[in-house]
Amino acid sequence: MLADLEELVLCESFSADHASVARSAEVVGALGTRLLGAGPETIVIDGVTHLRWTFGTPRVLLVGHHDTVWPTGSLRNHPWSVADGIARGPGVLDMKAGLVQMFHALASLPSPDGVCVLVNGDEEVGSVTSRQLIEESARGCAAAFVLEASADEEGALKTARKGTSRYEVVVHGRAAHAGLEPHKGVNAAVEAAHQVLSIAGFGDSMGAVGAAHSGPGFATVTPTLLSAGSARNTVPALARVSVDVRVPTPAAQDWIDECMRGLAARTPGARLEVLGGRQRPPMEPESSAELFALASRLAAELGQEPLRGLAVGGASDGNYTAAAGCPTLDGLGAVGGGAHADTEYVAVAQMVPRTRLLARLIARTTG
Repeated sequence: MLADLEELVLCESFSADHASVARSAEVVGALGTRLLGAGPETIVIDGVTHLRWTFGTPRVLLVGHHDTVWPTGSLRNHPWSVADGIARGPGVLDMKAGLVQMFHALASLPSPDGVCVLVNGDEEVGSVTSRQLIEESARGCAAAFVLEASADEEGALKTARKGTSRYEVVVHGRAAHAGLEPHKGVNAAVEAAHQVLSIAGFGDSMGAVGAAHSGPGFATVTPTLLSAGSARNTVPALARVSVDVRVPTPAAQDWIDECMRGLAARTPGARLEVLGGRQRPPMEPESSAELFALASRLAAELGQEPLRGLAVGGASDGNYTAAAGCPTLDGLGAVGGGAHADTEYVAVAQMVPRTRLLARLIARTTG
């Protein structure tokens, strides 16, 4: 398993580098072919390479991705290594170790019949080209198991995920000389400041909407990127505000969308455009409850530590499978920490136990 993981990590696969993602798909495809005895269907959409294996009539969907957030060349500063039971390297946790565990779990069974394996190449950028594939593959399945990393360094599974929305508020003002006639301008930066304060309050306002909207957990509405102006001595004619939204329920997602669409300019002469919208729907706790109970029983049968489930703010392709009506359990991949960071690592000792748990889950749900 470590040799297979090394091979995947050494083939860099930055989401924005479609050529690297294509090379990674070849390596992942070869690994799956060797372990499963069958080659994948290679699907290229808008330049992004995805892989799918289908064995018989699928009842179980295994979901993973082979792209990473690490720019091509990151291996120079973050080389592959294994020392003191810790594996490191770009994308080792998110989620190349999960792919290795997935293939080995399925290969350990007498037959892969009843399983569909989908490995996409754009999860880290929202699964824009693969969303339809994911939803199509999930419909009609009794379970989807997502090989994202565990929810924490102790190995908790992900039993709920917030939905995500992304917005960009474009503020149109009017340029003027900042020293000679600023009164003739309409300052887009000032208007953007008003909008940032309004937007930042939306998450706090969820409590006033009622439990039907707030649900378990809470919504976060976070202005992130902000830009304005073209020169130091010019009244800004244009400003942009990016907004990250995380919501626990579809109702909360709808309510915040209404708030964003309802933004109004406060500076006379300014005009607003609200771009973007909903991305991933929430993965609610109900979608994972029965599968988590099953996983807990199987972990006990295997003599493993009792499982814990956590709701997390990050989204994954599990959001799409759950929204498609397929019961979904996430976080079944590697145990480790530091995803997307210099400290990213995998606890090697947990790879085999997690693989055995996944194999038992597949066998129980396809039988």
